[in-house]
Amino acid sequence: MPTAREQALESELASCRREADRYRLLAEQSTDMISRHRPTPDWTYVDVSPAVEKLLGYRVEEMIGTRGYDLFHPDDADNLIKRTASVSYRGGLYTNVFRYRHKKGHYIWLETTSRTIRDEQGQPLEIICVSRDVSAREQAQLATRRLARVVEACSDMVMFCAADSLQLTYLNEAASTTLGSHLSGATALGLQQLFSDESYEQLLRPALEHAARHGIWHGSIAMQLPADAAPRIAEIHELIAHRNPGSLGGIEYYSVIGRDITQRRQAEESAKRQQQEMAHMSRLLSVGEMATGLAHEINQPLAAILNYCRGTLRRVEEEQKLAPELALQTMERITGQARRAAEIVKRLRSFVRRTEYQRIEFSINDSCREVAGFLNQEASDNGIDFEFELAPEDPKVCADRIQIEQVLLNLMRNAIEAYADCDRTRRPVTIATRSDNGRIDVIVSDRAGGIDADTLQRLFDAFYTSKPGGLGMGLQISRTIIETHGGQLWAESDGCDGTQFQFQLPADRRQLSRHQDGK
Repeated sequence: MPTAREQALESELASCRREADRYRLLAEQSTDMISRHRPTPDWTYVDVSPAVEKLLGYRVEEMIGTRGYDLFHPDDADNLIKRTASVSYRGGLYTNVFRYRHKKGHYIWLETTSRTIRDEQGQPLEIICVSRDVSAREQAQLATRRLARVVEACSDMVMFCAADSLQLTYLNEAASTTLGSHLSGATALGLQQLFSDESYEQLLRPALEHAARHGIWHGSIAMQLPADAAPRIAEIHELIAHRNPGSLGGIEYYSVIGRDITQRRQAEESAKRQQQEMAHMSRLLSVGEMATGLAHEINQPLAAILNYCRGTLRRVEEEQKLAPELALQTMERITGQARRAAEIVKRLRSFVRRTEYQRIEFSINDSCREVAGFLNQEASDNGIDFEFELAPEDPKVCADRIQIEQVLLNLMRNAIEAYADCDRTRRPVTIATRSDNGRIDVIVSDRAGGIDADTLQRLFDAFYTSKPGGLGMGLQISRTIIETHGGQLWAESDGCDGTQFQFQLPADRRQLSRHQDGK
C-alpha cells in the first residue's frame, strides 16, 4: 500500500499532468502558432502547435526537425542579430516582424515574440516562440507609408485641419514651401488666416459647409499667404471632409488641397503678352497693306480743304472783299473736312496703338459700322458694297474692343480680297449680328465663289495663305483672340457661291438681363 508521501507525490504528478494537458489544449486551440526551437543559429523546430498548418501550410510532423532559419525572407533572416527597426526588446522578450515562407512559396508577414529558456547555470535550453499572421496590418501600414510618401512628394499643397477649430495640423512639403519654409508638419496656423476676411466669409465658409454635407467640395478660392512667405500666388481647389461619428458634427478633420499657381500665372501672362504683341504686329501689317487706300481717304478731305481755300482766295483777289455769309459757309466746310481727316487719323492711331488688354462694354453693331467705315476706300476701289443686317436690339459685348475690331477688320478684308479673281458685277460683303441665349454671333459673308473643302480645313493653320506675299497669320491670330474671350471662330463655304466667317462671343450678363426683362 502506497505511503502517504508516495500518495502526495502521485497527486502532485497528476495535477501537473492536468496542468500540462490544459496548456497543451490551449496551445493546440490557439490561432497563434506556438513553437519550440533549438537554441542554435539554425532555429531548428523541436515542436510546434497545429496552428502552423493554417498559418504556413505545413503539417506538424513536416515542421519538426526543419531549419527555421531557412524559411526567413533573405532580407529579414538576420533581423535579430542586427537589431533592425523591426525588432523590439522588453522584459526578456524579443518581438520581431519579418517575412516567412509559406509552403506554397509565397511570403507572409509574421510577428513573433520569443523567449530563451535557460538552465540554472544560465545556458540556453530552448527558444519558445508565439507567432501570428500580421500580413493585413503590414500591407495596410505599407500602403499608408506609400500614401504618405506620395502626399509628401505631391506638387499640390496638402493640409489637414481640425473640424472644430480649423487649426492646421499637417502640411506637406509643397504647402510648407508655399506658406513659408519655416513651417513643417504640425503648425499653429489657422486655415482662416490664409484667406482675406471677405473670401473666408463669402467663399471658404460655404465651401466647408458644402464639404460637410456632401463629403467633398471642388472649386477655386484665392489664398492670402502669410506676410513673411515668399511672394507666391496660390489657391485651394478641393476640400474633403473626413467623418467620425464620435466627433462634433460628425466631421473629424478636413483635407485641404491647394496649388501654387505662380508659374502658371506667369506663363499665362507671358502668353498673353506674346498674343498681344502678335495681334499688334498683325494690325500694323494690316495697316501697311491698306496704306494706299488710307492715304487716298485722307487725301480727299485735305484736297477739299485746299480747294475751298484756293476758291476763297480767288474770290478775294477778284472782288477785293468777301461776303461774311460766304466766308462763314466756306469755313464750316473746311472745318467739316478737317474733322473728317482728323477722325480718319484718330481711328488709325487707335487701331495701331499698342495697348494692354482692356475689357469694356461696347456695342458690336457700332464696331461693325466703324470697321466698315475704316475700309470704305478699299471697298470702293474694289467695287465692294457693304450690306448690314445688324440685330435691332443693339447687343453689347464685354471684351477688348480693339482686339474684336481687329478680328472684324481681318474678316472684312478677307471678304474684299476674295473678289480679286471674281468677275461678278455685284460684289456684296454682308455683315450681320445676332443675339440669342446669352451669345452674340457676328457673320461676315461674301459671294465670291466659295472655298474648296481642302482649303477650308487649312484656313486657320498658322502660316497658311493663298495670298501672294501673305504671312498666313491673320486668321490664326483672329481665332486666338476670339477663343481668349471665351468664344469660337469658324468658316463655312458651299464651294461654289460664297463663304461666311462667323464668330460667337458670350454676351455681357448685365445687357442680357436687361434684354430678357424687356421681353
